[in-house]
Amino acid sequence: MNRSVKVFAPATVANVVCGYDVLGFAVNAPGDEVIMRFRDEPGVIITKISGDDGRLPYDPAKNTVSVSVQHFLNHIGRSDVGVEIELNKKMPIGSGLGSSSASTVAGLFAINTLMDSPLTKMELVPFAMKGEELACGYGHADNVAPALLGCVVLIRSYEPLDIIQLPFPEELYCSIVFPQVDVPTRDARQIIRSKILLKDAVIQWGNVAGLVSGLYTKNIDLIARSMKDVIVEPVRSILIPDFYRLREIAMENGALSFGISGSGPSVFTFTRNDDDARRINEKLQAHFRWLDTESIAYRSPINAQGPIILD
Repeated sequence: MNRSVKVFAPATVANVVCGYDVLGFAVNAPGDEVIMRFRDEPGVIITKISGDDGRLPYDPAKNTVSVSVQHFLNHIGRSDVGVEIELNKKMPIGSGLGSSSASTVAGLFAINTLMDSPLTKMELVPFAMKGEELACGYGHADNVAPALLGCVVLIRSYEPLDIIQLPFPEELYCSIVFPQVDVPTRDARQIIRSKILLKDAVIQWGNVAGLVSGLYTKNIDLIARSMKDVIVEPVRSILIPDFYRLREIAMENGALSFGISGSGPSVFTFTRNDDDARRINEKLQAHFRWLDTESIAYRSPINAQGPIILD
């Protein structure tokens, strides 16, 4: 049994435009790293956090990583085990890219590895959801599931939990731009309507079905046609500066789709190749500069692997 392990877990794009709380996918970058070591005393402690500007708690009862790890140890009947955790934030907090999920997944994958992998990655998902519950008040799976499993993920049901990994066109690329404005996940969830019109629901069901079908058949045109949201995006878009002009810019430069990543403020597109993704990021960042808003850009194919052991 190894005494220590270093794990990277990827950022994720949740909702995928029309699949609020039921669709998500992982990207290759950014992501978070966790270094975990056994210690002689029982219990989970956090010894170091970097890259968070002092925003994350060291208290193991309040940090999503340590809470999830302790929950895992209790579940496998090994509360006698002690570990210390170093968390290296390699991605921005509050970006809408599953920052808390990446940290939590890295920690869970690390402790599962140190304990000789008693659980599968799929079996780790409920433990990661506990971390999400602590982070934003609701244990949704559309970030933690793709971060753990890779690929595009569909959460068919939460009770009972039923998760399906979806195939996708390998040439599909994702461009992401994170404008540095504050959109707390809790606030972004609270502004969503609790009741919707039946006609809007019908449109949304058709788009979700079309997107899933397009992914399975690797029909990029169908994927592009299906990525429209008539329920959540019209409300959340007001939190992102000049959202609809950004969409126009992206579509004019080869985007297949344009939407909000998770609760925002990051926006993302699907493209047919890396060149289109790079060009779109440059154009979107130029527009944010015109708005006097700093931004960070990423681009990546869909990550099919999930967390990886670095050392």
